[in-house]
Amino acid sequence: MNTDTNAAARSADTALQARINDYWDHRARVYDEAQHREGRDVVDRDLWGRVWASALPPAPARVLDLGTGSGHAAFVLADLGHDVTGVDSSAGMLEIARARTAGTKGASPTFVLGDAVDPPVAGGFDVVVSRYLMWTLREPLTALQRWRALLRPGGVLAVVDSTWFDAGLEGSPSEFIDSYAAVMDDLPLASAESIGATAEVVTAAGFTDVTTRPLTDVLEVDRRLGVAPGHRPRLQYLVHGTA
Repeated sequence: MNTDTNAAARSADTALQARINDYWDHRARVYDEAQHREGRDVVDRDLWGRVWASALPPAPARVLDLGTGSGHAAFVLADLGHDVTGVDSSAGMLEIARARTAGTKGASPTFVLGDAVDPPVAGGFDVVVSRYLMWTLREPLTALQRWRALLRPGGVLAVVDSTWFDAGLEGSPSEFIDSYAAVMDDLPLASAESIGATAEVVTAAGFTDVTTRPLTDVLEVDRRLGVAPGHRPRLQYLVHGTA
């Protein structure tokens, strides 16, 4: 592409990401409260502790949590003994995550404001994780190639996601529809009909030994204890690969 085309593409990417960030900035408090609502917080710590422990090397490992949001995965991973850096492009989400470090015992994650497609961190990580990020990526292949470069040889990728919108946005909260309806076509994995689409991108980015595992235990807990308002239980998957 020529210089003008490159500049236009960068401008479009910036505008798209700004729209997404604005939604999550405004939803940060409500989203975090749903993550930590009574009856789920303790259960989720144990549940997700087992999910992540099954996918990661023994602690301590250097872990990069991309799309960390208000830090749900980052705090669970820190509790497991890992050295965790969380990156998110929503300042509102990170404000909550950083505030929560004051109430933690032991080591806390470090949180960095930045774009998950091009994380503003140096390499040498043992693990890259994400939870509910893949569907939001405007350039998933480019992002994964950059993530692989941040891993040491033999490092691990572990991402959790689902086919949240395989039937479109019907049934989603109205505020979400208002913000995302205009950008869904620019998010390649947002409307994927199978988690296989995510696994294919992971493989295309150069990861090896790529596996996909359904998280049936998470689905059972979601059905028993309920999910966030405006959502319904969906089978989630752990996609795992090696750099």
